[in-house]
Amino acid sequence: MTEFIQTTFSTFYALIPVTIAQSLIMGFVVLGIMLPFRVLNFPDMTAEGAFPLGGCVCTVLIMAGMNPWLAVAIAILAGFIAGCCTAYIHLRFRIHTLLAGILMTTMLYSINLRIMGRSNISLFGSDSILDIIPVADSGSPWNKIAIVGALLAVAFVAFNYFFKTEKGTAMRAVGANPDMSEAQGINVWTATIVGIGIAGGFSAMAGALMVQSQGFGDINMGLGVLINGLAALMIGEAIIGNQTVFRQLLAPIVGALIYYQLISLCLAANMPPPDLKLATGLFVLFMLGLPSLRGGRRRGSAPGRESMRERPAG
Repeated sequence: MTEFIQTTFSTFYALIPVTIAQSLIMGFVVLGIMLPFRVLNFPDMTAEGAFPLGGCVCTVLIMAGMNPWLAVAIAILAGFIAGCCTAYIHLRFRIHTLLAGILMTTMLYSINLRIMGRSNISLFGSDSILDIIPVADSGSPWNKIAIVGALLAVAFVAFNYFFKTEKGTAMRAVGANPDMSEAQGINVWTATIVGIGIAGGFSAMAGALMVQSQGFGDINMGLGVLINGLAALMIGEAIIGNQTVFRQLLAPIVGALIYYQLISLCLAANMPPPDLKLATGLFVLFMLGLPSLRGGRRRGSAPGRESMRERPAG
């Protein structure tokens, strides 16, 4: 047993830099999930389609010889358009947000396959933004950590500022109460479409960074992204909270870092990879149901106390 624990933690320790690099990339996805769910009150599944969309667009453009920074920018634009389309489908046709996201993700699968021309493309030997500023030896995960961490920090600072501006406050108001926001002269359509578009851009950026990190693009790379992102968001909010804009933006990043370390620990302990999906789903179910269980316990105990107090003497 002692040998198993030592082997598990030695393997886990060796994987920490690689896992941190991956979790920072996935932090953009979790931000893209948090924005619709928490800020706009718009449960959305577009992240599962926008993530591979960004990866496919970036892969094809880099293989065509385009500068990787410009390829990432175009991938972000593609994700932004996908998010805007989801919001427009919901607003224009009055389709539920989840169904609009499912429809968009379904259509994006075919679009991604058209973009790539085949199911996967290798990027080994191609230029990458993750190696432009060498912090350590070539191919070291610390290069990825430094560059992706800097990009994530810029996004965090920019949106922490944005959500405190008039337009950012208006977007948050739409998520809190769209009817009251409209009565105050806020354009609900614009705020919703732009907000979901930004979320799609975040997810697409993560996809563009991921293909450069792993060295290939695949149209199936988005499978499970949404549930993993929700799990990371639950962890982050449980630790950081979401009472302020600062915490709301920090929670997805912290959650992604912790969640993927937990996944790495499970793999180091020789958990079969197919079981990770089950474990993730059960964990998200537990985190989502925990407030209800606590509330039910309090409600269940209160009537008993009340009945004892109200019971007549004798």
